[in-house]
Amino acid sequence: MRIRIVSYTEQGQQCASRIADALRGMHAVETFARYPKQGDLPLDMRAVDWAKAGFQTADALIFCCASGIAVRAIAPWVKSKTTDPAVLVVDEQARFVIPLLSGHIGGANELARTLAKELSATPVVTTATDLNARFAVDVFAAKNHLHISDMQLCKEISAALLRHEPVGLISDVPITGELPDGLTKGQAPLGVVVSQKRIVPPFAKTLYLTPKRFCVGLGCRKGKEAEAIAAFVSEQLALLNVPKEAVYCLASIDLKRDEAGITALAEALHVPFLTYSAEALMRVKGEFSHSAFVQEQTGTDNVCERAAALAAGGWSCRQKDCKRRDDVCAGKAGGGDFV
Repeated sequence: MRIRIVSYTEQGQQCASRIADALRGMHAVETFARYPKQGDLPLDMRAVDWAKAGFQTADALIFCCASGIAVRAIAPWVKSKTTDPAVLVVDEQARFVIPLLSGHIGGANELARTLAKELSATPVVTTATDLNARFAVDVFAAKNHLHISDMQLCKEISAALLRHEPVGLISDVPITGELPDGLTKGQAPLGVVVSQKRIVPPFAKTLYLTPKRFCVGLGCRKGKEAEAIAAFVSEQLALLNVPKEAVYCLASIDLKRDEAGITALAEALHVPFLTYSAEALMRVKGEFSHSAFVQEQTGTDNVCERAAALAAGGWSCRQKDCKRRDDVCAGKAGGGDFV
């Protein structure tokens, strides 16, 4: 996680330093302080402006101060539990760790428990499913990189579980061990389907959780229209029967880091856009289509297939006979984990 920590007093700065020391090594951490010490960035803006920057760039914000300061700072920027970063407050004496926002999907509750253990503090968790030890479908989805089809239905399922009503579960992924309390493989008015496919709804109200397991490799001409890139990728995904919800990331060469059409598509899909150097792409093992022109221009013989393979963890493309040379290329699925 990318974590930003802020403090406004000297005692708060000491608390922030303890938190940073506990988290570094596990996360990318930056500390901002009104009274900076070695390693801190000086806080030269209002709390509300610091929060705005954090909402745009960070996965988690930690305020070492009074909770009222944090609430007022984040209030203008709160939008959705699916996109807002985790926000936590830790008092200056590090007695309490309070997740304020995005406790489940954003991971604030889990981070609060981790911090509380490191600081010998008390985590103040207020979400109902945690307090009642019930299965939380949004936490399950976040931990397993699953796209949630309907947040309102997600809330209804949590409410049903809290009322001790049965919730059905169907999954393409093999299920081992006992199901969490409240879930059933039998009939139920509400249910969850974990699948890459959009099967006919098996429940009166069906929540689909789609595994985000496909990395899309892209290469394009400079200045290629965003609409053309989006349309091409949609077409290729449809040919492979891969729903857009299953896309985990976009990937390309670092020369395309600021390519407007690709970054726009990443924003529309709510996925990261990963880029790699030509040297890193050429080190990917596997059999890929080759282009002398692409190598002359970029330093690597193939961008889209190699980038997708690298982002997906090294799967090699098996489309040996692919002669395609579109100005936008989506590398075909090799091991099943990239397109």
